[in-house]
Amino acid sequence: MRILDYMKDHFLFLDGGMGTLLQAAGLQPGELPERWNVSHPEEIIKIQQSYFDAGSNLVLSNTFGANGLKFNDEELEAVIFAAVRNAREAASRSSGAQEKFVALDIGPLGKLLKPYGDYEFEDAVAMYSKSVRLGVQAGVDVIFIETMNDSYDTKAALLAAKENSDLPVFVSNAYGSDGKLMTGASPAAMVAMLEGMHADAIGANCSLGPDQLTGVMEEYLRYASVPVLLKPNAGLPRSENGKTVFDVTPSAFAESVGKLLEQGIRIAGGCCGTTPDYIRAVVEKACSIQPVPTEAKEISLVSSYTNAVQFGEEPILIGERINPTGKKRFQQALRENDIDYILNEALKQQDAGVHVLDVNVGLPEIDEPAFLLHAVREIQAVSDLPLQLDTTDPVAMEAGLRAYNGKAMVNSVNGKEEVMNAVFPLVKKYGGLVVALTLDEDGIPETADARVAIAEKIIRRAAEFGIEKKDLIFDPLAMTISADTGAAMATMESVRRIHNELGANTSLGVSNVSFGLPNRNIITSTFFALCLQEGLSAAIMNPYAQEMMNVYHAFRALHNMDENCMGYIEYAQNLPTPATPSTTAAAPTPVASTSEAGHAPASELQTAIVRGLKEKTGILTHAMLAEKKPLEIIQSEVIPALNIVGADFEKKKVYLPQLLMAAEAAKSAFEEVKLAMAASSDEETANTTRCAFVLATVHGDIHDIGKNIVKLILENYGFAVSDLGKDVPAQKIVEETIRLHAPIVGLSALMTTTVPAMEETIKLLREQAPWTKVCVGGAVLTQEYSDAIGADKYCKDAMETVRYAEEVDQLQNK
Repeated sequence: MRILDYMKDHFLFLDGGMGTLLQAAGLQPGELPERWNVSHPEEIIKIQQSYFDAGSNLVLSNTFGANGLKFNDEELEAVIFAAVRNAREAASRSSGAQEKFVALDIGPLGKLLKPYGDYEFEDAVAMYSKSVRLGVQAGVDVIFIETMNDSYDTKAALLAAKENSDLPVFVSNAYGSDGKLMTGASPAAMVAMLEGMHADAIGANCSLGPDQLTGVMEEYLRYASVPVLLKPNAGLPRSENGKTVFDVTPSAFAESVGKLLEQGIRIAGGCCGTTPDYIRAVVEKACSIQPVPTEAKEISLVSSYTNAVQFGEEPILIGERINPTGKKRFQQALRENDIDYILNEALKQQDAGVHVLDVNVGLPEIDEPAFLLHAVREIQAVSDLPLQLDTTDPVAMEAGLRAYNGKAMVNSVNGKEEVMNAVFPLVKKYGGLVVALTLDEDGIPETADARVAIAEKIIRRAAEFGIEKKDLIFDPLAMTISADTGAAMATMESVRRIHNELGANTSLGVSNVSFGLPNRNIITSTFFALCLQEGLSAAIMNPYAQEMMNVYHAFRALHNMDENCMGYIEYAQNLPTPATPSTTAAAPTPVASTSEAGHAPASELQTAIVRGLKEKTGILTHAMLAEKKPLEIIQSEVIPALNIVGADFEKKKVYLPQLLMAAEAAKSAFEEVKLAMAASSDEETANTTRCAFVLATVHGDIHDIGKNIVKLILENYGFAVSDLGKDVPAQKIVEETIRLHAPIVGLSALMTTTVPAMEETIKLLREQAPWTKVCVGGAVLTQEYSDAIGADKYCKDAMETVRYAEEVDQLQNK
């Protein structure tokens, strides 16, 4: 029986933890678990058979870290083929009568992708593809992508699975205690992207216990139209007598998982700390629970790398200003590759209150595919708004969709067969909410009847490509009333009928209605209000037009979409004093958010750093050096800007991408400052570096994302970081600490199996470098775990590491 057929009427039970059981079987600190597929096959078979015997339907191959970064091609093939062979043998030996399947387990590469890291997206796709192809050749039933803590890395792995196999693909992400991925994505954002790319089951694993993941699961169930999976840890880890133990018992684990099965979870298992006893308890608990049918959710979503935007509940504003049509300055920016101008336009519209940014970079004389790709990457580096990719070039569209981190809007398709045949396959592959224009080979119909008929045709053709109505948003086309005074009536009727009769979303470029008329905003804003009343879902509009924003905020307040009218009150209080009649508001200067402590950027340079504008930061710093000393710029401009972002990061007002882009911008400032220092004889610049900080990912662990983030932030705060890299033996860390007489050492580990190596390193440091302080971090670490292995400080994120390093540095200087 095929696994997807089995899942229609049954719960699917997964296996549990592998790392802790391998440690119990003798896996040594720093030893790669995947090599045991070849060297200790009987141990692997024994563990996997015990899961099948406990009731698991799907056991994951022991290939979590089997990728080309760890193994050469020959060994990678041997490891994966042996892993699948072992799992098949375990299934055949098991006494369990249930249906049994084997999955290729794929874990993260341990690399942070550009623009936040240094690893190329396409390199990640290629690396995952190599493992997928081997797994398919070895004969697995399903691809299981798990423990992914970054949406872009998740997309790379899913794309690799889809491009290199026809097998079902399950995708599981690792969420923090704040309900977000490490790089900030919400469950709704992940649902939007993963369903758009046609993952067959989605959910969460690792990091937390089932109770702590309840909120994440509830959000998945609210939005997901595919089966939802859960593979939590056995609570939180701690160390007892050198062994890792967890705080949730099998019976308590099963009770918590059972409650989520009753709510609609269809796939359940365990991750770190769970054993066959945990799976057996879950299977027994599920015997009294009837599976909840997986139902299609008619929810239209787009997403960025952090958040989702839902269409159909409230009006959505799509900023129109990143478009060269009628904008000479923007056209100049495109010709001169002035990306900072485009980024500023994106940030100004975000500050003005739009929910989505339209991105159109089409000019005859530029390479549109290349520039759209560049624009998508750069805009997503500084803004967390979803994007609408606006192009008539299918090559440019695919380049943008492939690189896009999330689920984009696609502008556009229409009723022409040629256009639908070009665009719909791209949306089928990459996902997207498609703007569908109600025109066809005969042009734009004059009547609402004809426009609705085209909309119905597009719905039927989209379905043939596997694209649902919820992923279409219709633009019934606003035509200027200066040429046809009945044009607006036809558009409004089309909006109403598409909304009411077809149950579909609508969008309009509302400003077209007033073309050729004086004081256009009077007509445009009134038309906008009338269309909203007819059910308009979204508008492509100028957010700097005060009349348009007036209508938007008033409509929300009047339609009970604005609790206690708080959004309207905040908007109205910030309006300019009406001394003279206003036509179009001036575009605001982009500003950074003010932290809860009341701190906001005090200068244009600080604003540039906070917003992550690298080129602008370098230019402003260079100019400022003519008036200020290098050290003064660091102390009064760069560090305060970093503190603003750091404080907002700690308060969860911004997430890791914004922190990293601010750090990258700060590096631009530091580069200018270093050049000035090198040319200066000023003694004041001689000692600007803080204490030495030795940093490493411990022996056996090749995941260095967290370590690299910490390094970047520490260096921006002036610490002399000695980065020893990943998979670093304990003695090498000790030797470097002694060489530098470093007052602080930072150790990172992602995997449960490598925490003993961290404990060993701390013991050696205590013996040979007793003066140094040791801070630890990583997905498997907790405060209790940190205390048990003898660390001085548990740092949950990069900013906490900086704060602790500052304390140590101050003590050194007393």
